[in-house]
Amino acid sequence: SHQHHHLQRIDSKTMAEETKQTDETPPSPTTKKQKTMVEQSPDSEWPAAWLMPDGDCENQKAKNMREPNVPVTVAELKDIGICYWKLDASAYDYPAISVPWDPNDAVDPKLAQIRDDRGYSYADIITVHPEKLPSYDDKVKAFFEEHIHDAEEIRYILGGSGFFDVRNKKDEWVRIHIKAGDLMTLPEGIYHRFTVDEDDCIHAMRLFIGQPVWTPFNRPCEEHESRKKYVQGFLEEKKTEE
Repeated sequence: SHQHHHLQRIDSKTMAEETKQTDETPPSPTTKKQKTMVEQSPDSEWPAAWLMPDGDCENQKAKNMREPNVPVTVAELKDIGICYWKLDASAYDYPAISVPWDPNDAVDPKLAQIRDDRGYSYADIITVHPEKLPSYDDKVKAFFEEHIHDAEEIRYILGGSGFFDVRNKKDEWVRIHIKAGDLMTLPEGIYHRFTVDEDDCIHAMRLFIGQPVWTPFNRPCEEHESRKKYVQGFLEEKKTEE
């Protein structure tokens, strides 16, 4: 097909709406669900992102912009499989730490809707801060090792801020500055890493479909099924596109 994988959700939604208009049969539950799905936030609400300089990263907590800065567009982020919703984290109370945290306790209707749309059945809440996380410095170093997961990575930032670094199609590092209210998903198999910024604090909800598995597979892992799936879905140009 002409479209990349990450457009399929949008397509099926549009098709569901078109079907509903032309078809006399009552809409199936899935059609109805797709119709009311929470749309991703408009480009203007997405977090700032930029290319990092080549070579080793001396200070992972600094902004690490190129000179001059090279911004990365929302279209480029979507093209490598990233999804994003802007929520109001300050309007609701969340515990500093709760492992697990029942996603059915979500009071925020937008969070509850995204949870239902995407099937998030597990959540926990963590605070990455020197006083809240044992072996803080070691953990912050470990999070910054380049890795993949064998499932989608979902993070909802409740407070503080940090950086998600993801590889673009040229295998360059793109730095995304996430802050309170940002709910972002990284696709299964994408090379990425995470760090706090110079404020040394991030309060985040981790969501998961089914039983949580946080295993990082450090690069290289080209032979890993999840990596192959990602390469096939996002990096390889489809033959039919010519």
